Amino acid sequence: MALTFSDIVEEARLSARALLDYGDSFFNPTVRLGVTGLSRAGKTVFITALIHGLTRGGRFPVFEPYATGRIARARLEPQPDDAVPRFDYENHVRTLIEARRWPNSTVDISELRLVIDYQRQNSADRTLTLDIVDYPGEWLLDLPLLTKSYEQWSTESLALSREGPRARLAVPWHQHLNTLSAEGRENEQAALAAARLFTEYLRACCDERFAMSLLPPGRFLMPGNLAGSPALTFAPLEMPVDGTAPDGSLWAMMRRRYQAYKDVVVRPFFRDHFARLDRQIVLVDALSAFNAGPEALHDLEAALAGIMDCFRLGRGTLFSNLFRPRIDRILFAATKADQLHHSSHDRLEAVLRRTVAKAAGRAEYAGAAIDVVALAAVRATREATVARGRDQLPSILGTPAPGETANGETFDGETEVATFPGDLPAEPEELFRGDGAFAGLSIAAADQADFRFLRFRPPRLEREGDDEPTLPHIRLDRALQFLIGDRLQ
Repeated sequence: MALTFSDIVEEARLSARALLDYGDSFFNPTVRLGVTGLSRAGKTVFITALIHGLTRGGRFPVFEPYATGRIARARLEPQPDDAVPRFDYENHVRTLIEARRWPNSTVDISELRLVIDYQRQNSADRTLTLDIVDYPGEWLLDLPLLTKSYEQWSTESLALSREGPRARLAVPWHQHLNTLSAEGRENEQAALAAARLFTEYLRACCDERFAMSLLPPGRFLMPGNLAGSPALTFAPLEMPVDGTAPDGSLWAMMRRRYQAYKDVVVRPFFRDHFARLDRQIVLVDALSAFNAGPEALHDLEAALAGIMDCFRLGRGTLFSNLFRPRIDRILFAATKADQLHHSSHDRLEAVLRRTVAKAAGRAEYAGAAIDVVALAAVRATREATVARGRDQLPSILGTPAPGETANGETFDGETEVATFPGDLPAEPEELFRGDGAFAGLSIAAADQADFRFLRFRPPRLEREGDDEPTLPHIRLDRALQFLIGDRLQ
């Protein structure tokens, strides 16, 4: 695709920002770590647990510089970007530990700066600045729009809406779509109705019963201060093949607003935040996709492939650091591993590795390091073996959140229950084909039931003297080792 003048201007802006960042990092070594994931993946919990563990003495045996004592201390410093909100770490910690509630989901971008004092393996004392950038994964799914015309996006969105479970969710929107003529006169009320029904369709797709992941434009689901603006008031249309949009038509109106969405929303995010990242972790709520079935898994696979296509990947060189920064490490993390027995953790990793296999191959070819991990940034359960007749079932124990229901029982938020979460199939392909049904059995309830994962409360922690308790986790230290361990050698 030939570069337009606006593309050249955008690249010049990126290079100028890269030079500025490189100058700062030359005297103050810095890693900009992007943390993202689709809705309910646990981004806020991950960042909170990471900071709490490093600053409050967490247990990280696999994180080598921490386990060997080479990290002297880690401390928070003022957030460096004046135009970006600060990640509200202190309130999130109180919510987790004191209220035993999960923090609210990420709805906007935020940052936090963590400074790590450490001793290099050659005994020299150094400092590494870790700038953590938290942003919704739905925004990431918008980046492929930068290379797509309105017509291409519209055609792809309509085709997708006619597949699998999406087809019945899209019925009200499709009914309205049938009343519209792309070549007819532009009509504000028709555009508002189309955008509203299209948004309702997207919202229905991300319901946990369906767990669809491929849902751009992302700001339709979290509009913020752009709610109701023309940049968020467009939708796909049925258009004649190889036709052109007449002046003053609904088609021209929708195309203009789609372009405004890219200019006002997507490009500034890419330029000011995304293109500056050095490392990236993508959190994935794979368990929800398992429960929703093979269609949800294939949708997740397509979403992650689209995400990978957006990253500027490759091994960092002097030239790239100066003019075109690249992400040289990406970690895909299947979250909520505490809802499975440890015997299924490796299988959970295998399913996620299968999901990102194609995209990971391209990244490794470009010189970027890729890894996959199953983790729980805050472990809400513990394991036990429960007798069931002659069987000994590997189970998990935890306190379901107030109002959670399973098999006709509603929990009060105080009573601990045991559940048998079920076993993931040994071969990941079984889940994608749909012949590896994943269902567990609630020990606290009826013998036979269709099981869905309970939402457990954060664990009750005991203080050790005057010290704040540490948050239990699963493989958070392994994630840290991959993401920043090499920069602390």
